[in-house]
Amino acid sequence: MNTTTPLNWEENGKPRSAVWRAEGSPPRRVVLADDTLTADAAYRLACEGTGLLWRGDFQNARQLLQAMMRRLDKPPKRKSRGKNQAAPVIDPATAFHAHRQAQAQRARVLNMLLIEMQDDYSIGLRRAPDVKQACNEAWGRTDGKAGVTTLRSLQGLIGAHEWRKKGVEVSALGRTHNHIHPHYAVFSPVRGEYVDLIAQTPLPEALQTTPLAFDIGTGTGVLAAVLARRGVAKVVATDVSDRALSCAKDNLQRLELTGQVELLKTDAFPPGQAALVVCNPPWLPARPSSILEQAVYDEGSQMLKGYLAGLASHLCPGGEGWLILSDLAEHLGLRARDELLGWIEAAGLKVLGRVDTLPRHAKAHDINDPLHTARAAEVTSLWRLGV
Repeated sequence: MNTTTPLNWEENGKPRSAVWRAEGSPPRRVVLADDTLTADAAYRLACEGTGLLWRGDFQNARQLLQAMMRRLDKPPKRKSRGKNQAAPVIDPATAFHAHRQAQAQRARVLNMLLIEMQDDYSIGLRRAPDVKQACNEAWGRTDGKAGVTTLRSLQGLIGAHEWRKKGVEVSALGRTHNHIHPHYAVFSPVRGEYVDLIAQTPLPEALQTTPLAFDIGTGTGVLAAVLARRGVAKVVATDVSDRALSCAKDNLQRLELTGQVELLKTDAFPPGQAALVVCNPPWLPARPSSILEQAVYDEGSQMLKGYLAGLASHLCPGGEGWLILSDLAEHLGLRARDELLGWIEAAGLKVLGRVDTLPRHAKAHDINDPLHTARAAEVTSLWRLGV
């Protein structure tokens, strides 16, 4: 979040300024907007890059945002083709990049609807919700300065607060005490198939003599918790993100596993060797455009390659590395299977086995999804790697 660049505007003939509490840069031009603004006018101004600082009813702002979404999501008119003219063939990588560009443009337009917040994170609009706790969880304690954020960001904070409060049930953790509570900007284990792979794959025999496992990039701590519940005596879970480590600590305390799992801040491996080293890196090699995308996109597959390159030196004799990876990047033309196998071989590793599972999320079956063909073919795998 950008908290150094101010947002400037004019109101009642006087210059105003507030801290910009959103990702990216604030809009250069800002106008005041209220309940009299039509959806068409709001959409036109937002497309031009004009920020709309809301001064009307909060719930009306939500309805206006939905109206702008409908205009953005309206399918374009199809150009008529001749009788014998076939539809153009678009390769998966081109379709993926076009999809991301469309998503980015959509976000830019929708992020033009702005909400001012007081120095205690309260909102001085009619029918505005109390978001102080959600903001404190996501941004930390207030710095005592008034700020402006986007309505979409605010909705994201509220949604994250609700997920954190109720948690996500993870059946792999057992029948009771099986909820993970994701924090804001920490990837939620809503896709349970990859967690089930960790829960069901037979543990390496080397754990009998070296009862230690590493979880690289632990996030919510869910995989470390599953390993601990499976009886691994000691798990060292690492992450470079303070948000993730705070989230993992919270979850491990709730699950009463702090005696088995140690947390360590590092973007690499912990010292020493283990019988099992688990990693679930971001699956798509593309640049993340926000903090929320960092768990999905990994530019240049840097985390994946770093894990493979360092794995051999952190495995004890007979130890295994478990790499959780979807092949969606291959179906999108972003990474070839031969590339992955080449990185494994170059790291002095061999494939001991692989366990596959099909995705269960809704997008895999949504024929209207722009990436449906790739998603429908996706397979998530646990690669068992050894030296």
